[in-house]
Order: sequence, then structure tokens, then C-alpha cells
Amino acid sequence: MTNAANRAVLRTLVIPVRGDQVLLGRKKQHRDGAFGVGKWNGFGGKLEPGETLEQAAIRECQEESGITPLHLEKVAELDFVDDYQIFGHVYLCRQWTGEPVETAEMLPAWFNKTDLPLTEMWDDDIFWLPAVLTGKRVKASFTFHHVDDSLGTGANPVAKVSIQVVSQFD
Repeated sequence: MTNAANRAVLRTLVIPVRGDQVLLGRKKQHRDGAFGVGKWNGFGGKLEPGETLEQAAIRECQEESGITPLHLEKVAELDFVDDYQIFGHVYLCRQWTGEPVETAEMLPAWFNKTDLPLTEMWDDDIFWLPAVLTGKRVKASFTFHHVDDSLGTGANPVAKVSIQVVSQFD
């Protein structure tokens, strides 16, 4: 893995889980344009000044889904090593307050763990999401094919993957 945390924008991602069900949100709009609109994803985003990763994860989940995580379990570190310059910290959430609601940014829906809308998600999700939903912790890095994506659809397919199962994070 590269030393991504020193060079990339940090992001958080929360995936609420209830038994065999996973709460995802379909991106309706993006603050910075069309990036990711129409894709299913967990809930998360950038850190605000002074926030910890966990504080940012909770705030973003509240803003995008209406639920407030009570406990976060870190399950993945994702390093996007090319143009995206993102280092993501992924958390599962099994306890929260509130009920999922549609927000200006996301439309939440429950999916069975074995029937995820992977073809409507980011291209890297197929490599790590099923693993973390079965109890694994992973560190992964992704390089993407460069495709003209001036519309911000995230249509750059994965070109190279490095993924390892870990017992803990540093």
C-alpha cells in the first residue's frame, strides 16, 4: 500500500447493517456537481476541519440518511491511487437511532447482503464490499482505466486491484 493518508483526501463511508440487510443510498445530487449521481453507496464523505474520522462518519451518515450511528466498526481502508486521490475509511454500523429517510442527497433502501445492486455501484465495490459483509477486514488499493468522464458518472473501470485481508488496522 502507498502512504495514501499523507497525500490523499480522507473520506469516510458508513454501511448500516441489520441482520442480512444492508442500507444503501442512491445518490440524487452531489454538492460538487454530478459526481456519482445515480450510484448506490454507503453514507459518507469528507472530514470537516477539526473532526475525527468517526465524527465525520457519524455526521455524514446523519446528513445523508437521517440515522445516527451509535457504534462504528472499521472494516476497510481503501486507497484510490490515481486521479481520485482518495483514502477511504469504511465502517459497518449495526446500532443507530432514528429511521432512514430520503434526504436532498440520497434515497435510502434496504438490500439483502446476497442481492446487492453491484452493477449500479462503484466499480471497486465488487472487490471489497462482499468481503466486509462476511466479516472480513480489508486494505485495498485501486487504479482505474482513464476514460473521458466529464459528466462525473464515475465510469472509470478498475484496472488494477491490490487487496489483503487484515486482522486489524494500524
